Amino acid sequence: MSSETYRAVQVGATGQFELVERDVTPPPPGNVRIRVEACGVCHSDLITVLGLLSDIAYPRVPGHEVIGRIDALGEGVDGSAWAVGQRVGVGYSAGPDFQCVLCRRGDFVNCLHQKVTGVGTDGGYAEVMIASERALVAVPDGIAPPQGAPLVCAGVTVYKALRSSPARSGDLVAIQGVGGLGHLAIQFAHAMGMRVVAIGRGAAKREVALELGADTYLDTQSVDAAEALQALGGASVILTTAPSNKAAGKLAEGLAPRGTLVVLGVGGDGPMQLSAADLVFGSRSITGSLTGTTIETEDTLAFSLQQGVLPIVEVVPLEEAPEAYSRMMRGEARFRMVLLMGAA
Repeated sequence: MSSETYRAVQVGATGQFELVERDVTPPPPGNVRIRVEACGVCHSDLITVLGLLSDIAYPRVPGHEVIGRIDALGEGVDGSAWAVGQRVGVGYSAGPDFQCVLCRRGDFVNCLHQKVTGVGTDGGYAEVMIASERALVAVPDGIAPPQGAPLVCAGVTVYKALRSSPARSGDLVAIQGVGGLGHLAIQFAHAMGMRVVAIGRGAAKREVALELGADTYLDTQSVDAAEALQALGGASVILTTAPSNKAAGKLAEGLAPRGTLVVLGVGGDGPMQLSAADLVFGSRSITGSLTGTTIETEDTLAFSLQQGVLPIVEVVPLEEAPEAYSRMMRGEARFRMVLLMGAA
């Protein structure tokens, strides 16, 4: 990368990855230019790769788990908050508009006009990216870029879901899936003092789940997870992190009275089926959770640093982005693929 150009892996109109060289440009007003150090590969990147939204403008650079340093400030950026050389993160949200009715009510995550990083704007599969100051997250010293990158998306997703749930220290919490989201959720729940049950398919992830902080591992190939949870007294909260609607719906039967099923993983295996009786008798509930605000992401990073909660990552160079994406989609990553742009 010269001072005038940078490398990026973009998705073309045909849905194929392309390694290209682009010109470095000044950031527009209200934006900063970031020299990317690391970018995580997330399952949601398939939105861009598969063209799941009709208004994606191609070519588009995917990636919304970005850690880097500010290289330039656009006109109007708050210089008291952001400075050249400062390490920052950019997550799923490319920045709320602060004007729609939801933003005016403080619900910035569900902003009606919010773009997604790497979908509505170019993301972090690149050595340089432009980001709105509204999307920036201050990254504390002590978190290396390869570990920090997944925390600004996967990390805040599970951290916020747990912290916003009714579960408290000592409560039984079940985590469905020991993967990119699940392996972080297990650690966060353990660090919050909860009794953690990890649920996975097969015995292969039992050992790592227990090492990460799970008190119990349920193999769905050998036990009925919902029945096993009821035998343990019922779960106060169940987080579903694996992309299976069928499995998530079945797990609701394992909730304790007034328990909550929190859906994080979005499956493509048809609609979720739930028993109305299980919800009504026992006052159980189901909710979804998307991501967090920038301040919630900073809370996640601070908690992670304090408690030693870090993702397990496989680091590869930028040019291997297509294979990293393929490994993630095949479920072969242990547990997050991260693109590294150079010495960070």
